[in-house]
Amino acid sequence: MRYAVRKADLFASLVVFLVALPLCVGVAIASGVPAELGLVTGIVGGLVAGVLPGSSLQVSGPAAGLTVLVYEAVHRYGVGVLGVLVFGAGLVQLGLGVLRLGRWFRAVSVAVVQGMLAGIGLVLVAGQVYALGDATAPGGGLGKLTGLVSLPSLLDPVALSVGGATMAVLLLWPRWKRGARLVPAPLVAVGLAAAVTGVFGLQVRRVEVRGLLDAVRLPEAADVGRLTEVGVLGTVVAFALIASAESLFSAAAVDRLHDGRRTDYDRELIAQGAGNAVCGVLGALPMTAVIVRSAANVQAGAETKASRVLHGVWLLVFTVVVPGVLGVIPVAALAALLVHAGCKLVPVREVRVLWRGHRGEVVVLVVTATAIVVGNLFEGVLVGLALAVAKTAWDASHVHVETEDRGAAGLVVRVLGHATFLRLPKLLDALEALPRDREVRLELGGLRHLDHACAAALEGWAAGRGQALAAGGLMATSSSTS
Repeated sequence: MRYAVRKADLFASLVVFLVALPLCVGVAIASGVPAELGLVTGIVGGLVAGVLPGSSLQVSGPAAGLTVLVYEAVHRYGVGVLGVLVFGAGLVQLGLGVLRLGRWFRAVSVAVVQGMLAGIGLVLVAGQVYALGDATAPGGGLGKLTGLVSLPSLLDPVALSVGGATMAVLLLWPRWKRGARLVPAPLVAVGLAAAVTGVFGLQVRRVEVRGLLDAVRLPEAADVGRLTEVGVLGTVVAFALIASAESLFSAAAVDRLHDGRRTDYDRELIAQGAGNAVCGVLGALPMTAVIVRSAANVQAGAETKASRVLHGVWLLVFTVVVPGVLGVIPVAALAALLVHAGCKLVPVREVRVLWRGHRGEVVVLVVTATAIVVGNLFEGVLVGLALAVAKTAWDASHVHVETEDRGAAGLVVRVLGHATFLRLPKLLDALEALPRDREVRLELGGLRHLDHACAAALEGWAAGRGQALAAGGLMATSSSTS
């Protein structure tokens, strides 16, 4: 039985390695850093985060979801500061895990999360469309979108053909179920692109290879000193929160794919923090748990965490033994891989479902995605969270006024629900519309919540009718002789 478990984990680790290899390289290129740094993050994700407790089958590494934020950080502060940013984010994650705050990430609005992923996906696709034709993308998400108008004149037809063919393989290969189980589509697509461009000598841009030791850069004292800057600290917090959210949401999804041990969110957050701290020391990309690799791990039959650790071993062996293989990979092929991944981040099906029953959630999702495209990832998420909180407050403040006419005994008015300042105009309009020549008995026993603004308004209304609210504010009687 033990041999069967080891065999299953060994096979799963090879599958995950084949899925992770092109993605690690592609995410690094899209982030504006050497390809080797993506592999370093994948290695750390297996050998460090993979060993630690938390989620037994979840696989970590560089993720497309952080590509936009990393690119912005590298463009603003330089690749030398990247290690400090990632190290600081790792420490923040460790602190959150130790304080047992991991479970609170599940309280984030699903619409905000989906909006974040949609915004990231749109910016990622917009940027990588340029790379499909070996063209240089403009800066900023909005600039990438507006630049699409003049894009056709900038594209190299040969590179675009390579990218288009790679995209076709990514879409068609999974239709052959048996082949897809043996060799993942990303590896087939990128491998065929490298082979075709090499055999026919096509002049396209390829991945630049520097070697693992040359790419790794330990943070220097001057880089660490940048942590005193407000902008740098804000980026560290953004790295930590977004990486943590993506990892824990991924863990929730992976738990639904298998019947084994459930994820301990706080321990998983500590594992992610430890991994990012090591990535930071090595100057590599930030690490998150990645649903694509994790799902491949589960579907390949992994039974223990050994599979994710071994996938890190295979990445290390590949990087040390045959690093030159990276130099034959066309950048257009990796761009196609990331365009494919970016499209999957846009939750089209989820939007359709939400629109039928929760249109307010769709508004939150669209506003979050738009804010990310127009501004940046951190600001977009903050806008989305603020809007989600405002929507929740509005939804929770429903108040209903019922009026019962008891003839000579007067009117009985019952206020039900949540009386907050958001619904104060509606409440006062209903009360002021009551006839002043009838005795009114106001009953507040049906209120679940009464805030100070509404309580003061009710007291003012009762005083205007010549009466006062009863003690405790649960009942008032008012009358008028006019």
